[in-house]
Amino acid sequence: MLSHLAIWEALDALAERHGLSTSGLAKLAGLDATAFNPSKRISKDGRERWPSTESIAKVLQATQESFDTFLSSAVPYAQASGTAPGRTVPLLGFAQAGSGGYFDAAGFPAGQGWDEVKFPGLGDGSAYALEVTGDSMQPLYRDGDIIIVSPTEQLRRGDRVVARTAEGEVMAKILYRRTEKQIELHSINPEHPPRLFQPQEIDWIARILWASQ
Repeated sequence: MLSHLAIWEALDALAERHGLSTSGLAKLAGLDATAFNPSKRISKDGRERWPSTESIAKVLQATQESFDTFLSSAVPYAQASGTAPGRTVPLLGFAQAGSGGYFDAAGFPAGQGWDEVKFPGLGDGSAYALEVTGDSMQPLYRDGDIIIVSPTEQLRRGDRVVARTAEGEVMAKILYRRTEKQIELHSINPEHPPRLFQPQEIDWIARILWASQ
C-alpha cells in the first residue's frame, strides 16, 4: 500500500507543479488553508494523519489533474521505500457484487467472472476494485468511478466503506456508528437518508482505500 510519506509528497509535488504552496493548493480547492500543512501530518501523540479521499478529489478537480497523474508522483517515493509494488487487482461492478458467488463469507474475492484493473503502488494482497453505481456518494464518488477497497483494513468511525447486506445489496457509504446491536451508514448525498442495520443483516464491510476518478 502507498505509504504516508508518499501521499504527502505527492500533494507537495502537485502544489509545486502549479506554482502553489500547500496552503495555496488547499485554498484553491476550497479547503482550510492549513489542511495540508506539515503540522497536520502527524498528530500530537505521534500518529500519522492521512489526507482524506475527499480532499484529494477536491484538489484534483481544482487543478484539473487526473488521479493517475497524482498517483504517478506518489509511486516513486513509495517504490524507493519498498512499499509500492504495482499489480493488478480484481474488478467487479456493484450489480455483480450483489449477486452470489463472487465473495466468500468474510468478504474476500472468490469465484470466477472478475475483471482486472491495474493499480500501481498497492501492496495489499487482499484489496480489490469495484465500479460505483448510483449517486448516493456524489459528489465524492460518481457513477462509473472505480474504488479500491480492502476487507482487511481496520474500520473506524467516519471511514468510507463498501457494505454488502445479507439480501445482496451493495452500497458505498460512511461508517457513522458500529455497535454490537446496530450498524449506521450515512451517505455523502443529503438526498439519501442514513441506513440502520442489525449486525446480522450485513454480510461484510470493507474500507475504501482510494478512488480513481
